[in-house]
Amino acid sequence: MKKSIFVILLVCIYSSMNIYGQSKADIELFGDQVDTATNMVWISASFAYQWPLGSLKETFKSNMNLGADLTYKNKQNWTFSLDFNYLFGAKIRDQRAVVGDNMLTVNGDLIDGNGLKATVYFEGRYWNIGAGVGKIIPFGKWRNSGLWLKLNGGYFEHKIRIHDPDNQIPQLADDYKKGYDQRCNGFCLTQFVGYVFMQKVRVASFYAGFEVSEIWSKSSRNYNLALMGKDETKKFSVLIGPKFGWIVPLFEKRKIQTLYRY
Repeated sequence: MKKSIFVILLVCIYSSMNIYGQSKADIELFGDQVDTATNMVWISASFAYQWPLGSLKETFKSNMNLGADLTYKNKQNWTFSLDFNYLFGAKIRDQRAVVGDNMLTVNGDLIDGNGLKATVYFEGRYWNIGAGVGKIIPFGKWRNSGLWLKLNGGYFEHKIRIHDPDNQIPQLADDYKKGYDQRCNGFCLTQFVGYVFMQKVRVASFYAGFEVSEIWSKSSRNYNLALMGKDETKKFSVLIGPKFGWIVPLFEKRKIQTLYRY
């Protein structure tokens, strides 16, 4: 009798161990991590390639854009950010529109102080600073990731960078450049639509999407030498293009829950 009871106990212990092992395997197999939307502060570096429309298109070709921003996101996935962007690499379409007809030969060349054909580089340089508000709309279990809709407003300035490497053109020396650089500034409104990827490894977070900027500007120079007077034209321009950014979180009250199914 005692022997039978001992055998029964061994069978029960063995069965219990099998059930526990199977339950543990099921937990490991079906365990799932779910992220929750959190308060977060991050910085990001971005790159965009843009095409101009409107007034900017009359003078410039496409440009590149390097940016940085500081962003706060709350638990409801609203974002509030400060942004700075530096735009460069925009080649001009026609140097005649920059320096006028008086400085050019029939062939459209610039002549330096020695009577030789000059080498001068013209390039569009812009920058803007602004603040914005946005909303991240999650699709799945990672509640800090999703569709990002963002609206920014701020200050925008653009001009022509004139570089005479040999310094052989007196008309473009020193302060004379200011008479040809067409510097303008004004208000800029920017919309961004894209996707934010932010999962378990936060340092691997990024965003990508499409950005459109509308710019209302006017000349900030008192005199335009190519026009022989002040430029009073009110300008409207648009910049459009894809944008990509890398996110580096600085602070977060993080909470990742693990859910189990049996």
